[in-house]
Amino acid sequence: MSGTEYEELMDTIRRTAARIFEYAETEEEVTKDNKDGKKKELRKHIALLKTQHADSTMRKLQSANILAALEAHPAFRAANTVLLYHSLNDEVDTHAFIQKWSSEKRILLPVVVGDDLELRIYTGPKDMSISGIYGIAEPTGEIFTDYAAIDFIVVPGVAFDAKGNRLGRGKGYYDRLLPRIPSAYKAGICFPFQLVKEVPAESFDIRMDIIITNQ
Repeated sequence: MSGTEYEELMDTIRRTAARIFEYAETEEEVTKDNKDGKKKELRKHIALLKTQHADSTMRKLQSANILAALEAHPAFRAANTVLLYHSLNDEVDTHAFIQKWSSEKRILLPVVVGDDLELRIYTGPKDMSISGIYGIAEPTGEIFTDYAAIDFIVVPGVAFDAKGNRLGRGKGYYDRLLPRIPSAYKAGICFPFQLVKEVPAESFDIRMDIIITNQ
């Protein structure tokens, strides 16, 4: 093979490789767009279901049943440090649960700081302050950064599936937080209508160890 023929062959290989790479990138973008679209539709669907399950009495009853199952779980019983969340009106109601267990365990709650979640130690309702863009009551106690000491995490979500996949509200707060706490047991809690057949998931998404709902 002459030098010219060799250069032509190498040029053909480079152009072919470039087309393959471009095609792969396009396929990846299409897949991501499809998943993003499915996530958006699922969030809309769950939002509609929430309006159909807005009875406060029923929500309180279901919340009590879900949290009773949660506190009976061996991993929760064994945990010393638990990361919970202070619920919004459309979430499993954790307010009384937080206060109940704060006398027996070290309870942490997240605080929204920019695009991140900062963890603080819960010291009682008197030290909660309504602030931030979501109007969530947040603790004003000591900042907690010893992530390795967290034994159990109770994670909220818009939807979950039986494989442990979770769909959040789309801001990525827990997507950024959970990788920092890899050894903690992770329990997603939700109302029955939030447990769906499939949640569109990415390869880097962290699955829950268990999903607890009111059966």
